[in-house]
Amino acid sequence: MRKVLFVIGLFIFVSFAFSAAAPFVLTGKVLDKDGNPVAFAIVKITGTKQAVTADADGVFSIKVKEGDELEIGGPGYIAVKVKVGTEKVLSIALEHSSQTLTEVVVVGAYNIKRNVRSVSGACQTISPEQLNTVRMGNVSNALAGKVAGVQVRSQSGSGYIVNNNQDTKLSNHWAGQSNYAADSSGTNREGYDLTQENDFLTVKDNALSTFSIDVDAASYSNVRRFLNSKELPPAGAVRIEEMVNYFKYEYPQPKDNEPFSVNTEISDCPWNKEHRLALIGLQGKIIPTQNLPAANLVFLIDVSGSMEDENKLPLVKSSLKLLVDQLRQQDKVALCVYAGNAGLVLPSTDGMQKQKIKDAIDALSAGGSTAGGAGINLAYKTALDNFIKDGNNRIILCTDGDFNVGVSSDAALETLIEKKRKDGVFLTVLGFGMDNYQDAKMQKLADKGNGNHAYIDQLSEAKKVLVNEFGGTLFTIAKDVKLQVEFNPFFVQGYRLIGYENRMLAKEDFKDDTKDAGEMGSGHTVTALYEIIPAGINSPFLKKIDALKYQAVGNAPAKSFNNELMTIKLRYKQPDGATSKLIVKPVTDQRESLSAASGNYRFAAAVAEFGLLLRNSRFKQSASYKNILSLARGAALQYDVEGYRKEFLDLVKTASRLAGNVVDDKEVEAENVGVR
Repeated sequence: MRKVLFVIGLFIFVSFAFSAAAPFVLTGKVLDKDGNPVAFAIVKITGTKQAVTADADGVFSIKVKEGDELEIGGPGYIAVKVKVGTEKVLSIALEHSSQTLTEVVVVGAYNIKRNVRSVSGACQTISPEQLNTVRMGNVSNALAGKVAGVQVRSQSGSGYIVNNNQDTKLSNHWAGQSNYAADSSGTNREGYDLTQENDFLTVKDNALSTFSIDVDAASYSNVRRFLNSKELPPAGAVRIEEMVNYFKYEYPQPKDNEPFSVNTEISDCPWNKEHRLALIGLQGKIIPTQNLPAANLVFLIDVSGSMEDENKLPLVKSSLKLLVDQLRQQDKVALCVYAGNAGLVLPSTDGMQKQKIKDAIDALSAGGSTAGGAGINLAYKTALDNFIKDGNNRIILCTDGDFNVGVSSDAALETLIEKKRKDGVFLTVLGFGMDNYQDAKMQKLADKGNGNHAYIDQLSEAKKVLVNEFGGTLFTIAKDVKLQVEFNPFFVQGYRLIGYENRMLAKEDFKDDTKDAGEMGSGHTVTALYEIIPAGINSPFLKKIDALKYQAVGNAPAKSFNNELMTIKLRYKQPDGATSKLIVKPVTDQRESLSAASGNYRFAAAVAEFGLLLRNSRFKQSASYKNILSLARGAALQYDVEGYRKEFLDLVKTASRLAGNVVDDKEVEAENVGVR
């Protein structure tokens, strides 16, 4: 009897343990009652030592689980407590406190003085020991001990703002960053943009959808890193378009000397059977490596103290040596580095001197602060000094993005790069590392530099980006590529572009050749998905407004325009061109069922559905891990020479376990249908 009771008790205990809420990363923004951000607000889990500091825009990220209680306060504000539910995005409004601000002088290690504004209390001095044990934010490893941050708490529990003395030469680590991933200790400072998902729009009021293409795939490899570390990624790290575009799709090669082909397919939406899902796929022209123009490359490598980890500078070295092996006689490479200052390690060297280039790479070591702006200036100067007319002139920046000396804010770096790109030098940004990885900054640098962004989490990813996709990563076949889709209200009531939130353009930007847009490389594929609400469907996603007084009533066309569901327009420029060219493609809906859809379509839809779940999207509807696996399996292995799609299936299973929705393989029936 005792054995039976013991077994029952053990079963209950194990069941309870496995049913406990899974931890996830909550992102949010702290505002005042007027909607202004509360800079450096303190967010703490009640009853624990876990706390994080919001950035200058009031944005924070913290690892929590359902049922936790958050205490949120800021300098000069009344703290509030919030119960954590299932939502991954939170917005908090604080009321101003009547307390006045006074100054506190902080004397840190090496007698560096800094001013701290406190909510209450008299001036006080904090010892170096205290300075290193209570911290607000995280200063890079290279500066730890010299200028550590500090977090002090008044009796009311509110936080403090630290103003570093100019003598420390430490610029604001939080400038321009919008979202952080936090580990269990609260010390993780990874920076992500807190993007709001595209909403459903009515065709009646928004017939045109305009956006820039995005060939980046950094989000997927970064998400993979989180999942392989047994942690669900923060919502800001999940950019669905980059997850979809990580994979290659079998679209036909372009014809008639166009740089890319335009392909479409429409079928049932897997997570809402009343909706349709439209796929738009671009296939870049494949140019054999031997036919690519001569390359003038500048490796710009961050060798600051924050890069010393094994998955940073050591991985950078191994990655770049893979690229060196691909160089030809007509190619040349220079090597620039930056830490506290920038320097030219290797002048421009022809590609056949591979050992000389590799020796220069192997000699690099990490240490010091991070003068990213100075390094970028030097790299552009070096590229221009060795400029190849009609060649591929490109900087390859390898960094964790944690710039902290000189020009370091997002706005200043973007302005710097925007000026430099006009000289015909492109920028590829390769991100490395964790804990302080600045994803948002890397995205902006690549976008402004007419380039691309990849995250290298392991050597196999470096091989994918720098070897397998050598031409696509390093050679641009078309720049400023924009899409504009016009929907026919005869068939379409509403629509939503899935992803591309940071690539949206005004409809007027489509014909404006001065507006920057995305670049496409040799052999690249780009896929975009629209979730469509057909005409006549009663949908809660479409909000009604009062009738307008001065506008014509109704705008439905008198005819269906030959059953056209939509018309796709594309504009692009040649890599050295200033005037765009136009491609127009009308699209009809052949009413294809999901079971008859192509492998391209089914797999892209499965990846998008995975992204919806990882973001805990309010548009996920009936999405499920089981459905993703069932949808993807029939198409997963068809175009999977390198094994990336098989790995995707494994990541879906990992995420399902972390989310507490374990999928039994026996429950998932592969779709036994023919795949085109």
